[in-house]
Amino acid sequence: MTVWIVLSIIAVVLSPLVWLRPSRSQSGRMAMRMEARRMGMAMQLIPQEWPHWLLVEPPSPCAQYHRPRVSRQPDTWTYWQTAPGEWVNQWREPCEDPRLLPHFRTLPADVYKVEAGTQLIALYWGERGEAEVLQRIAAVLKALA
Repeated sequence: MTVWIVLSIIAVVLSPLVWLRPSRSQSGRMAMRMEARRMGMAMQLIPQEWPHWLLVEPPSPCAQYHRPRVSRQPDTWTYWQTAPGEWVNQWREPCEDPRLLPHFRTLPADVYKVEAGTQLIALYWGERGEAEVLQRIAAVLKALA
């Protein structure tokens, strides 16, 4: 009887530790973020105010994957994905840039925004998919940097 009481007390004491263990999806995201770091990308969660005209409002904060720009006089731009494969700028004009479109077409549907600043190129992503999706994202960021 004493053994059962001791085991019950130990189970009650240790049960909150099980709650601290990350879920499968959290573990998968952590692994993906570490792999992105190995590929030369950085990642951070950024709060965003999304345009009101997006059909589906992305999460805020959203995962931003970025890498530094290497060109001396980089151009700056921002494009949002309104539907899979449809990229528009802030005035909702479709992207027609022949340098960007082939790269944008390789991105998954849960990439919400790609922007290029003077110092870095960033991509806002829902973090769904496998390592193959991460490799495509890394290739796009490297090509556009």
